[in-house]
Amino acid sequence: MRPSRKSDSHSLTVLHAVQPGEAGVARVVTDLVRAQLGSGMRVAVACPPDTPLAGAVRAEGASVHVWRAGREPGPALVRETRDLARLIGTVRPALVHAHSAKAGLCARLALRGRIPTVYQPHAWSFEAVDGTVGALARRWERWAARWTQRIVCVSEAERRTGEEAGVRASWSVIHNGVDVARFGGAGAQPEPDVSGRDGGPLVVCVGRLCRQKGQDVLLAAWPAVAAEFPTARLVFVGDGPDGERLRAGAPASVRFAGAVADTAPWYRAADLVVLPSRWEGMALAPLEAMASGRPVLVSDVAGARESLPPGHEPLCLVPPEDPAALAAAVGRLLGRPELRHSLGRQAHEHVLSRFDVRRTGAAVADVYRELAGVRCTEHREPIAQ
Repeated sequence: MRPSRKSDSHSLTVLHAVQPGEAGVARVVTDLVRAQLGSGMRVAVACPPDTPLAGAVRAEGASVHVWRAGREPGPALVRETRDLARLIGTVRPALVHAHSAKAGLCARLALRGRIPTVYQPHAWSFEAVDGTVGALARRWERWAARWTQRIVCVSEAERRTGEEAGVRASWSVIHNGVDVARFGGAGAQPEPDVSGRDGGPLVVCVGRLCRQKGQDVLLAAWPAVAAEFPTARLVFVGDGPDGERLRAGAPASVRFAGAVADTAPWYRAADLVVLPSRWEGMALAPLEAMASGRPVLVSDVAGARESLPPGHEPLCLVPPEDPAALAAAVGRLLGRPELRHSLGRQAHEHVLSRFDVRRTGAAVADVYRELAGVRCTEHREPIAQ
């Protein structure tokens, strides 16, 4: 008789190396840590201190190790790699799971295949940059695949992007998942007050205020929407490096709520949730919105088509970086309340059946069990000191 999954996992120690420590990556890691601790794994997390991630995984019961790492590669890279190598030596994990480009860079330089290494890009770094820097990022990802026992992509589109860039790897595609009980229930928190709403439709955009998420595209589209729906209001939920610039160009009908501890009330308050990203792996915000029973409008980037319910693409998908198309799509949905209600109901059922975070956790655990017994003899080199 095969042992239970819990007994299979009980002796496994995993170290998550993570940069950044906030927004979607932090939520994904927190959900994984919760599931893994619940299954009996020993879980450690190396991440920047004083971040939402550090606090969240500590509250779950994980061992948290301070890793001071910035988002961008630069002069600190050698120190960041050595620090992570020391942490790996302290934790002595059976497996390292590196999240996002910076952690993937440092972890693979530190380990060089010495122990099983899982890399999860959460959208490829070379999509964010052009020219020489983008070429170097592609070259690194191709090279580092030799030190990676598994690359976990959150969508088939993300995997195809890697393959098209020349990355040759052992792949697993594991869709992001959300806590359907949290976002799908009525919740205890009241809906947020939207000053000046006057009963008009509310459009909500949840995400880090940065170029990737495309809030500037939505702001460029908004005057056309406001002209058609004068009582409509737009709220950006989140903060980030582009916050000051975006606020400076926003009209009175746009509000910036800042970073919030719980996004669920904002989804419930919304009539429509929009995410006009320039690139993604598979964004969490649309999944959370759909779990909340809200229709979503997303740009046609990696993971978007895979996340939408069948048949929603003509209404809910627009080209990236196209304010005119975005404004037209927002107008079509705001003008048809019954259609929005129907789309939201279908979206809710879709996420419940396909994107429950428990399925994501179980699939990642299967990858760990598969790799935990791998003897990493190829490319074996000392960990950097």
